[in-house]
Order: sequence, then C-alpha cells, then structure tokens
Amino acid sequence: MPLKADLDAIDWKILRELQGDGRMTNVELSSRVGISAPPCLRRVRRLEEAGIIRGYRALLNAPALGMDVVAFCLIGLHHQADAELKTFAERTRGWPIVRDAWMVSGESDFLLHCVASDLGTFQTFVIEELASAPNVDTVRTALTIRRVKDEGLVAFPA
Repeated sequence: MPLKADLDAIDWKILRELQGDGRMTNVELSSRVGISAPPCLRRVRRLEEAGIIRGYRALLNAPALGMDVVAFCLIGLHHQADAELKTFAERTRGWPIVRDAWMVSGESDFLLHCVASDLGTFQTFVIEELASAPNVDTVRTALTIRRVKDEGLVAFPA
C-alpha cells in the first residue's frame, strides 16, 4: 500500500513519539528523535498542516468518571443508498453516548462504540434512540468485559 504522505525516518519517529505522549515538550521530542528543537518544531507544524497530525487529546479514565459500560453496536439499515447512509452517519453525531462510529462492510452497515454510566442508560439508548431511529433494521449489541489492548490508532514500521 503506497504512503499518502512523503515522510522520512525522522517524521516517523516524531509521529511514534507524539502518539505515545502528545504532551511532551518540543525540546524533549527533539531529543528523542535525534534532531535539534527548531527543525523538530518545523516538522511537527508541517505534519499538523498536512493533516497527518489531526489534533491532541487527553485520554480519560472512563470508569473513574462513572462511565462503567462500554459496548459496541452493529447497525443494519433497511436501505443503503448514499443519502440514507449519510443521514444515519449524521444522526450518530447527535448521540453523546456514541463515542466513535464507523461505516462498515459486510452484514452490518455501521459499528458504534458506546460508553454509558450504567446498563440501564445504555439499554434506554438502544431501545428508545437507536432501534427506533428511521431506517434502522437491525441492532446487535456486544457489552465489553474488559479492555485487553489500548494502543494508538497507527502501528509503525519496525
């Protein structure tokens, strides 16, 4: 698969380091990747401007905040015309319980990552919001037991 960006080994090191710790200072980052601070900062800005680095976030501990239920929902729609797919995708943006949403291929049309304070809240969402949404045909849910891996979204070449 061809790369969609012109990245050298230093760029890859910068991305790997920032994905692991987006809060480190530019001085620390430059030390870790083996270049001085000014060119390191220019590279980071170039990666941001190119959209390769989309932003920075704090990773929150959901259970510590009382959000104990994590579930995935597979959604099948009655009709899969482009307009219907776009309408459902837009609807997911209005559901705070849905933290991540993907349009998928196969038996289902969407995969939703949901986080709720408790099982009752999640069940109410599934029954009153999700299953009753226009054009929704099937809803299959999977409650998680525990997270067994938590890595950044991009795996880096060795």
